[in-house]
Amino acid sequence: MPAKKTAAPRKPRKKKGHTEAKSKGLSAGECAATADASLADKITAAGGAVLCGYREPLGGTPVVLAALPIDKVAPTPFQRDLSDAHAKRLTATIGKIARYFDPIVTVPSGDGFWTPNGRHRLEAMTRLGAKTIIALVLPDPEIQYKILALNVEKAHNLREKALEVIRMYRAMAEDIEGLESAHAFEFEEPAFATLGLCYEKNGRFSGGAYNPILKRVDGWFEAPLKKALPMREKRAAKIEKLDARVTEVIQALQAKGFKSPYLRAFVVARVNPLRFMKVMPPFDEALDDIQKRADRFKVENVKQEDIAATAGVAAEEG
Repeated sequence: MPAKKTAAPRKPRKKKGHTEAKSKGLSAGECAATADASLADKITAAGGAVLCGYREPLGGTPVVLAALPIDKVAPTPFQRDLSDAHAKRLTATIGKIARYFDPIVTVPSGDGFWTPNGRHRLEAMTRLGAKTIIALVLPDPEIQYKILALNVEKAHNLREKALEVIRMYRAMAEDIEGLESAHAFEFEEPAFATLGLCYEKNGRFSGGAYNPILKRVDGWFEAPLKKALPMREKRAAKIEKLDARVTEVIQALQAKGFKSPYLRAFVVARVNPLRFMKVMPPFDEALDDIQKRADRFKVENVKQEDIAATAGVAAEEG
């Protein structure tokens, strides 16, 4: 009787998006390097001290580990606002153990340095009265716009993210050329820039109610940032106008005795036909149609059970 063939062991499938292990970047020995001379000069001129230099292991970019005078470091102006509660917790923890281990990331700026990733650590060390902070100094100032994508220390809510994006947008519009669409990595979604403009005018703006609309019809402009910014301001103005009308409708509903945390979501869902469309219209056409529907909204046709059903719609679109 012939011997039974044994099936060859299956090779493990490579997961989608995964690169073969140990196939990229530098070896440990290749990471060793002397400090980049131009970075070292800037650090010394600012009163800092170079601790060592190396090449980061994936792309080989030169990095300097340095001790910087704390008053020579500031957060980039386009970051989200400082969370005082988070800063207090961090200050208490670092102060209790009397150790600081996690370097901030910095880039040269004028005669000092900006940190795009480390605002709360910098604030904690400042509150503790530290003279010096340890930092990774990177040579390319433009990395400050990209490195925010790596900052997952504290999850953003929509308001924080939108404000961060529009602040970064304004800063980049002053110094960087290129089409708005070319900066999709830094901004992530066009809706963040549009909503950021709304939040700048009204910190209590209900951006979550309009984010589903913007996700469907708000796209990138094929225009330089300086020219695209006024165009985006016009888009934000249409959202603000729509919100003003929605607020009027909500007030009328409340006057008739309707009470619900979902009133805004209910009204926006009623006037928004986009979720039923397979092909999206251009932004202006879509917003003009939604605005007309909001202007024609009939409060007297609303029933309590209609609003009760809105919780499901809000969860679906969130």
